[in-house]
Amino acid sequence: MKNKKSYRVELFLIFVTVVSAFALNSWNENRKADIAESKLLTEIRQGLEKDLLDMDENLRGHRMGNQAVDYFRRFLTQKPIDQDSLLTYYLTVTRDFISIQNISGYETLKSRGFELIENDSLRTKIISLYEYDYSSLRKLEEEYYEMQFQENYFKEINRTLAKYFIFDADGKITGIDVNQKIDETEKRILLTYLMKIKTNRNFVMYQYDVTKVKVLDLIKNIEAYKGH
Repeated sequence: MKNKKSYRVELFLIFVTVVSAFALNSWNENRKADIAESKLLTEIRQGLEKDLLDMDENLRGHRMGNQAVDYFRRFLTQKPIDQDSLLTYYLTVTRDFISIQNISGYETLKSRGFELIENDSLRTKIISLYEYDYSSLRKLEEEYYEMQFQENYFKEINRTLAKYFIFDADGKITGIDVNQKIDETEKRILLTYLMKIKTNRNFVMYQYDVTKVKVLDLIKNIEAYKGH
């Protein structure tokens, strides 16, 4: 009877030990997953903060492009212009941009598995931002045909404007002749090009503004989730 009791106690102790080992192992695995999730979210958040700076830089570039459009509209419609700004606006009127995105954190998440982010809502927002919003911005800036201003408009705009440029002895542009009569057909063509450039810049700037709101919202969500 004594041996039976002792045997049962030993079995119980073995059972407790095994269960405890499984529980400890599960706790360790969950802790490792939590640490990995936290590190990954920190990396994603840092990337998002850099993305905001890159988006602001492109927005500044597009705003300057629109100012260049307005500048040459004034020239074509014989309104006063600042000759000192000519070269700046000449170089920026058809400048286009690439969409720089810091996606290393997101790529790590994809390789590790999206389920690493436990919160369904947060996981969905991350995937949506990178797969849809960022992809749309990149395609707009780099692939959408009408947004390739340098390729589509520079030669035509330059062909007309070059007739009115003033050059020094070294061949450098020093100004633009505001007194020379502008051919009416060429003026109308240039004005339509400038309209298209500004319309497309305004569209992509709107997309940047919408995406920035989503990025800021995601940063807040990540910080709130990590603080829970």
